[in-house]
Amino acid sequence: MNKLVFDIETQNTFQDTGSKKPESLSISVVAIYDYEKNKYLAFSENELDQLWPYIDSADTLIGFNSNHFDIPILNKYYKYDLKKKKSIDILEMVKNSLGRRLKLDWIAKGTLGYCKSGHGLEAIEWWKNGEIDKIKKYCIDDVKITKEVFEYVVKNHSLKYEDFGNTNEIKIDTTLYIDSPKDDEISNTSLNFL
Repeated sequence: MNKLVFDIETQNTFQDTGSKKPESLSISVVAIYDYEKNKYLAFSENELDQLWPYIDSADTLIGFNSNHFDIPILNKYYKYDLKKKKSIDILEMVKNSLGRRLKLDWIAKGTLGYCKSGHGLEAIEWWKNGEIDKIKKYCIDDVKITKEVFEYVVKNHSLKYEDFGNTNEIKIDTTLYIDSPKDDEISNTSLNFL
């Protein structure tokens, strides 16, 4: 089964569109990690036709706040319904276990020991300035963090987060998200799910 970790950046904010619906936003960049091909890629809005074969071949989409943000936005560009694909949303895992949402930056700091390389509002400014390569790099960095956090959760059935200088750990019941024991095995050499 091919898993795809993904993240999107937008050209605008909810304030710009006057709506709180994610699908009101426009994509600037989508970045992915394809487990089958073991590679990271990023696509700007005008390159999305190159992204679709990766989405088509993915059995599972993995993201952070992806079910409520990324998928609805991407769905407006995609010819099929992404909601029909299996989706693993790390933020949903956190909310179901902890009872509240956490920022990816807090989880990256606690679980991986480092922070994100920027934030989404910077990416919107880069879009306005035509700095697409900066957005692609930032978006790929977020995909790397999401992938590493996901793999940590699969191996340890928990994750850590930093909150006001304290590192806390929460248990994650991965059986709610992962179908088979084979999904639970990660090869350290190939980084492919077996």
